[in-house]
Amino acid sequence: MNQDLTGKVAVVTGSAQGIGFAVASRLAAAGARVVVSDLDRTATEAAAEKIPDAVAIPCDARDEAQVEALVAQTVETCGGLHVMVPNAGVARPQPITSMSLADWRHVTSVNLDGTFLAIRHAAPAIIASGGGSIVTLGSVTATGGTPLLSSYAASKAAVVNLTKTAALELRDHGVRVNAVMPGFIETPMVTGSVETFEQQLGLPAGGFAGLIEQKQGRLGTAEEVAELVLLLADDSASFFNGSGLLLDGGLTASLF
Repeated sequence: MNQDLTGKVAVVTGSAQGIGFAVASRLAAAGARVVVSDLDRTATEAAAEKIPDAVAIPCDARDEAQVEALVAQTVETCGGLHVMVPNAGVARPQPITSMSLADWRHVTSVNLDGTFLAIRHAAPAIIASGGGSIVTLGSVTATGGTPLLSSYAASKAAVVNLTKTAALELRDHGVRVNAVMPGFIETPMVTGSVETFEQQLGLPAGGFAGLIEQKQGRLGTAEEVAELVLLLADDSASFFNGSGLLLDGGLTASLF
C-alpha cells in the first residue's frame, strides 16, 4: 500500500529523537508538512532542520496552554491540521515500593495527560480541516503486568483505553483515533534502562539482550513503528478506528 499524505499537516510531539523523530521523518517523506515538537527548543529546532519543510514548535506536552498554542500555531503557520501523533513519553523504571508519588505523577502526566491534551486540542482543529487521524503511542506493556514499569504500563494502558473512547466520540466528525502498541524498541529510553532492568531483575550483564531475543526475537526499530503510524495516519486506512495495534515481534504471542 502506497500512503500519500501530500497536502496534509501533521504534528508529532516528542519528536526530537527516537520514535518521534522517525515518525516525523516518515510522514514528511510521504508528503506531509510536519511540525516537530519537543520540550527542548534547541533539540526541536535541530531535529526540524533534518526534515524537509518541517516546522519546529517547542512544547511541554503536560502544559495545556502550550499544547493549545502548539495547535493554534500549527494551523496559523501551515493552514490546518490533519494528523496528530501524541508521541511524547517517559519512563522511570523502579519497583512500586520505592517509587515516589512525584515520579509516578511525572510519568503519568507526560504519557497520559499529554495524550489527553493533544487529543483535546487537536480534534477540533482536525475537524475544522475536514477530518483526519490521531495516532497515539501505547505500548505492549499495556497488555499485562511489567516489573519496574508500573507507572509507564499503567499510563499506556490508560492511553489505549482513552484512544478507544476518543475514537467513538470523534468518529462521526471525521476523525479516526488508533493506538500503536510497540514492543521493546531500540531507542534511548530502552537502551538507557538496560542496566537498571538487569540489576533490579537479577539478570547477569547482557541478560536483558537474551530476554529480548527469547521473547520478541530482537529489538524493534523506530522506523518500523513509523511505518505503522503512517499506515494509520493515511486515508487509505479509513476503516481502522479505535484499534490498538501491537507491533511486538511476537512478544505477546509467547507463553514462555
